[in-house]
Amino acid sequence: MASGVRSGWGPRPTLDAVAELAGVSRATVSRVVNQSSKVGPEVRARVEDAIRTLGYVPNPVARSLVTRRTDAVALVVGEPSNMVMTDPWLSRLILATSRELGDAGRQAVLLLTGGVADDHDRISRYLAGGHVDGAIVLSVHRTDPLGPALRDLPVPVMFGGRPWVDDLGSAGSIDVDQRDGARRAVEHLVGLGRRRIATITGSLDQRAAVERLDGYRGVLEEYRDTLGEPDPDLIAHGDFTRGGGERAMTELLERTPDLDAVFAASDLTAAGALAVLRRAGRRVPEDVAVIGFDDLEEVAAWTEPPLTTVHQPVSAFGRRLVEALLTMLTGGEPVREVLPVHLVRRASA
Repeated sequence: MASGVRSGWGPRPTLDAVAELAGVSRATVSRVVNQSSKVGPEVRARVEDAIRTLGYVPNPVARSLVTRRTDAVALVVGEPSNMVMTDPWLSRLILATSRELGDAGRQAVLLLTGGVADDHDRISRYLAGGHVDGAIVLSVHRTDPLGPALRDLPVPVMFGGRPWVDDLGSAGSIDVDQRDGARRAVEHLVGLGRRRIATITGSLDQRAAVERLDGYRGVLEEYRDTLGEPDPDLIAHGDFTRGGGERAMTELLERTPDLDAVFAASDLTAAGALAVLRRAGRRVPEDVAVIGFDDLEEVAAWTEPPLTTVHQPVSAFGRRLVEALLTMLTGGEPVREVLPVHLVRRASA
């Protein structure tokens, strides 16, 4: 092995060692490491060759003091850990976003809140304390103070889904077209000849659930001549979970046993509804057609029957969140964007 090449568990190469091997000053090595434009190509090549030879790794703390960059991005999720582990849509979005950050050379720092005021204060202080370059915020609830608090942080912030504030301040947001997804689902049910169309909502302290309910109501108003007066008994409140879908479907069958279709606010909710319908002896789709929202393969493709559902582009969602944040980190304007959705037809409707 050539002299000077690091091997084994020897001392960590220093900036001074790189400078000596390259025949330049310590300050010049620092400029190369921090990507300064004030170093000529020949000298830069010598320094980079010395860095490779020695296996030098810059000290991230010292580097951040010079560049004012941490290369870390906070991934703030407004849910407790048990919800993150059991909600497949949310966990997939977290993984997709983390992967995109890693591909961009950024480290994701996961911060969870359980609706506790101490968590909100701790996270706000952390984000304002220079520990990260920016933040991506997911699953903000109506009463969560993180929405208003984070929109005016001294670092760029992107919301995944629109928070409960009309003025986003200096923050940006990426969302999917929640209302249009619900509209497509319910119009499909109308086109199948269904006339007693129920819905099971998500948690109505989340904006996505409210917008999906609005989309459902909009179609019922539009087709009032065909469907008759909207019946409030056809609306049951859920929480995006399978258990919530089971409870809501049970209520619907008790209140409106003549229903012939259900639009569920999530695939998990639809899976719960399917289980209740099966136990009640209702055939799907012959007696009751069912449509979900998310298009989670591990749920929709494995229900009995396979679930017709609204597709949310989880990979594109995570990618656009990261791309938009990186744009803001380089001085760009806040990005506000709504991604399209489409209906995926399977056997349930």
